[in-house]
This record gives sequence, structure tokens and C-alpha cells, in this order.
Amino acid sequence: MKRILSAFVAVALAFGMAACGAPAASTSAPASSAAASSASSASASSEAASAAKPTEDRSGAAITLPDNVETVISMAPSITQTLMDLGCTDQIIALDANSAKMENAPQDLPVFDMMTPDAEQMATLVPDVIFVSSISSSGGEDPFQPLQELGATVVCIPTSASIEDIYEDVTFLGQVMGKTERAAEINETLKAEIDRIAALGASIPEDQRKTVYFEISAAPSAYSTGSGTYMDEMISLIGANNMMADKAEGWTSVDSEVVVSGNPDVILTNVDYIEDPVGEIKSREGWEAVTAVKNGDVYQIDKQSSSLPNENIVTALEEMGKAVYPEVFGE
Repeated sequence: MKRILSAFVAVALAFGMAACGAPAASTSAPASSAAASSASSASASSEAASAAKPTEDRSGAAITLPDNVETVISMAPSITQTLMDLGCTDQIIALDANSAKMENAPQDLPVFDMMTPDAEQMATLVPDVIFVSSISSSGGEDPFQPLQELGATVVCIPTSASIEDIYEDVTFLGQVMGKTERAAEINETLKAEIDRIAALGASIPEDQRKTVYFEISAAPSAYSTGSGTYMDEMISLIGANNMMADKAEGWTSVDSEVVVSGNPDVILTNVDYIEDPVGEIKSREGWEAVTAVKNGDVYQIDKQSSSLPNENIVTALEEMGKAVYPEVFGE
């Protein structure tokens, strides 16, 4: 059962790209503190005052935000992680179940199912903002609609389809939380790391670029990425070619025969819900002649940093680079 549920979550994360709605909006910028007791508090107040609050969420839906967002509920791990990186951990008053399992996640908080949240219990917490991703409405219904009808501010951040989306998500969350300077710092660091990795990837001659198959859900329900995703971009950044890029667009199921005929040089997997995902791939019937399997070039990549489209993808990029081109990225 654990394997089935974990596979479902992996696929749900892949397909959580639909937009979700929120209430109609008006906005106002927060006023800075009249008297700051320290330079740091003065800086924080000035930042909050100068940053206009968004009037639309990342899905394009109109939103109404309070002048000061003090308490939030986060219903997606990628959002939770960015909130923590922005320095807003203490403002999180409830989490989704997947966020609660993350390393360094806030402890002893109410936990909700992102697909079927208890709207009445959530409403009693009276959060300033409820952050959700499009994963929650991927089934066609918006489980947070009852909360919107009660007047809650529900802010949707659709699952990022590109690295550019990630930059914009960080900026948006910084604006909502009054942390625009910290958001800019995160993006600056992310860009520098991506530029560094991209430069290494660009050093690989075209005729020496390896073909990579990246598996995000194991057989018999294998899933991977085609073109048009942030993970496809990541494969390109390290100087490799995505085996599935010319076979599908977006996140896609994969038949065993497709991988065998595609004959990738390297296989990467971020599956973490079976005991030995690398060994399982190497032992698949009919895959013995696949170059990656024959040469032992099958590697596991960190699940959290590769499956959550946010500023921490650099961890996965480093691991991917070292797995595919150890002579370039280091072992």
C-alpha cells in the first residue's frame, strides 16, 4: 500500500499543473513602523512598506491580501520549503502531510491532507493566507472552495513548469510575506549556481553529450519527463539530452519498450518508496542490453530537491551532473 500511495503522489506532483481560483481582490501596501528599535527591524519595516502586495496569485486569480501577513497555512511542500527559506517558518501554523515529513519542517502543527482538507478545522485556525498548489485541484474539483466561501484568502501557486517559473514563485512569495529583499537574495544565489552548472554543461561537446532517462515513478507504472518541464531543463543544463524529450510533452507514462529502444546512456531515478530503486531498474527483464544498465550507469537522485520545483533544485542539479559527467562535475 505504501508503494502504491507513494507512486500516486509522484504522479500527482507531475500532473499538478492546472490553475486554481481565489476570491476577488483589492490591495494596499503595508505602512512601515513609525519607530524602529533596531536597524534590523527598521529595515524589515521599510521593506514591507515599499513592496506592494500582489493583487493576483500565480494562477492569475484575483486575491485580497491583508497589509501584514502574520499567519499562513501551507498546503504544498515546494511552497513550505520556500517559506522556510524566506525566514517565515514561525508564521506557518499548519501544513499538508507531505510538508510535515520534510527535514526541518515545523513540528507539532495541525496537519491536513492537501487533496481532501478538513475545511471546518482549517477555518478555526483563522490564517491570514492559505497557500495551495494546483496539485490539490488536479482531480477537477477545488477542495479549498468552501474556505473561499467562508472568506479565507486562498492563494494558488501552480506547480512550476520551468526554472523561470521558480524565480517568479520566489519573488511572489517574498512579496506576499513582506520578504522581498530575502527573495531577491535567494534568486540571486539560485541564478549564480545555475549559471555555474550551465557553464559546465555547455563545455560538453555536442557529439559527446549523453542521453538520459529520468524515472520519477517506478515500473509497472513508470513515469518520466518529456519536453517542457523544469526537469527537462535540468537535464539540458548539465549538458545531457533527455531521452523522452522528442517522445512526449510534459510528464508522461513510459512503456518499458520505449526505454529499451531509446537505449539511454544513463538512467536517473528519484524514486524513494521501494527498497532498492537502482537495483530494481538494473534487474528489469529485457533491459540487460540497455547501455545504462550494461555499464552500471544507473543512479539515484535526491527526491526532495528534484521533485519540488523551487530554489533547492541546485542540490539535484549537482547530483545529476556528478552522476552523468563525473569527470566534469566531480565525483
